[in-house]
Amino acid sequence: MAEFRPATPEQDAFRRELLEHGFFVESGVPGIYGRSAAFERIRRGFDRLVDEAAAPEEPETLRFPPLLPRKQLEASGFLKSFPHLAGSVFAFEGGDAEAAALQERAGRHEDWSEFQAQTDVVLTPAACYPVYPAMAARGPLPAAGRTVDAGAAYTFRAEPSGDPARLQAFHQRELVRLDEPGSIAGWVEGWRDHGLELLGRLGLDATADVASDPFFGRGGRMLASSQREQRLKFEILVEIAGPEPTAVASFNNHQDHFAAAFGLEREGGGAVHTGCLGFGHERIVLALLRTHGFDLDGWPATVRRELWP
Repeated sequence: MAEFRPATPEQDAFRRELLEHGFFVESGVPGIYGRSAAFERIRRGFDRLVDEAAAPEEPETLRFPPLLPRKQLEASGFLKSFPHLAGSVFAFEGGDAEAAALQERAGRHEDWSEFQAQTDVVLTPAACYPVYPAMAARGPLPAAGRTVDAGAAYTFRAEPSGDPARLQAFHQRELVRLDEPGSIAGWVEGWRDHGLELLGRLGLDATADVASDPFFGRGGRMLASSQREQRLKFEILVEIAGPEPTAVASFNNHQDHFAAAFGLEREGGGAVHTGCLGFGHERIVLALLRTHGFDLDGWPATVRRELWP
């Protein structure tokens, strides 16, 4: 079971405020909350702004469920780099006797996992993951490359925490670029700048920095260092509930990682590199609530016009 990260006093106080004002609905499990209509209104307003920012690229729109074929996750390398974050789906396997034993244990809230077997699907860890095998299945990419809008999909990370900004299930609004190697870095950095400008229009004090993924183990520290040195990942940071600013968006250059994993090719030959960006919807909503308060009618008029024209 993933290790629980306790909240700081400031984080816990903010979580309680979110619950008291009805923006979060308690589930009893850390990092799993219902959301109110007001919360969703903010989230959808922000998502529309991303639609507008992406429109000049004319991305192809694809939507996938929050479940991923297990073989795709295995091929992606996620389990090598992030085994501590993965979530699998299990289902009942057995007959009448096993069903009765399961029900008895579940009634006592005891472990009933022995009556479950792993299925062919896992919880999607990032909205971009289904895109790469889907594009590879079509055959070679066009010479001009392709941008895919994967939408604001529910994603899962097994990291329970008392910090309201560190959820186990959350929406990631992702765009993916598949193109020749020399173009990806510029695309990633351009969207980093778009993201800063967009969040600034919403009155957030946002900054960008070079970052690294939470790779697992000792080998992961070397991967993280290399990722930073090559400037393959950027994050936009905003103060939510401390003690340090929280990443609310990331911009990633995968180089040939996913192309090699799924056999992506280009028309006429040549290497394929990929990049993606992800806006963390819930964290952005939390940053807006933290900055402007819980009364949406009292938010600055400029911010309200941006979100709800």
